[in-house]
Amino acid sequence: MQQLTSEELTEFLNEKTLQYNNPKFIETDPIQIPHRFSKKEDIEIAGFLTATIAWGNRKSIINNANKITELLENAPYDFVMNHQEQDLEPLNAFVHRTFNGIDLITFIKALQHIYKRHEGLENLFHKHASPTSMQNAIHEFKNTFFEIEHLPRTKKHISDPHKKSAAKRINMFLRWMVRNDNAGVDFGIWKSLSPAQLSCPLDVHSGNVARKLGLLNRKQNDAKALAELDTALRSMDPSDPVKYDYALFGLGVFEKF
Repeated sequence: MQQLTSEELTEFLNEKTLQYNNPKFIETDPIQIPHRFSKKEDIEIAGFLTATIAWGNRKSIINNANKITELLENAPYDFVMNHQEQDLEPLNAFVHRTFNGIDLITFIKALQHIYKRHEGLENLFHKHASPTSMQNAIHEFKNTFFEIEHLPRTKKHISDPHKKSAAKRINMFLRWMVRNDNAGVDFGIWKSLSPAQLSCPLDVHSGNVARKLGLLNRKQNDAKALAELDTALRSMDPSDPVKYDYALFGLGVFEKF
């Protein structure tokens, strides 16, 4: 592909965003799991747990996220808030790659702690967000999440931008919650935060496409690469930079760009 001018590139990516940011996207994406719920807290918890295991094969992510919602008796918020110790027993059998039953049980307890002590997920992220970034908020969220008793192994399942991570899964979860795309894909249920604060969920696909389009030079998909990509996407649309995730992801996954 020949090098596009910045106007042509913006136009191209705007077109691709419209192409992929539509309800058909839901059918093949893990975002379908939280879309089964209508209550805010159910959407948040189903979304957060789905995003947590969103690495590897998309089909197995969706299958295992389905298993999680079944284990939570298809009522995630009620289960998180009101479970007894014996209700957690069946969760021990869960496994998705390196995320196992012990991790899942810790996550359920941590979520309960957040809703009981910190007024819920939205409040916790909002508290530490800056006007143009959620990266420090993600770092603080991780600290609060692991205030409860936990095994060291479980901590690796939440990324920390302060440890050079691009935090792809949490940035994706935040896109789901904050961005209201008027297309019915992202939920837009967190009104205290704005899409202008979000960062692109940087993964292999979006990273490779961004490099081919000249939006990203850095080779690793880490926090520095995310900052570089953020700058490029904000120059195209400062109020909703993360909408371009649809274009980058769609080009990479569906068009093998």
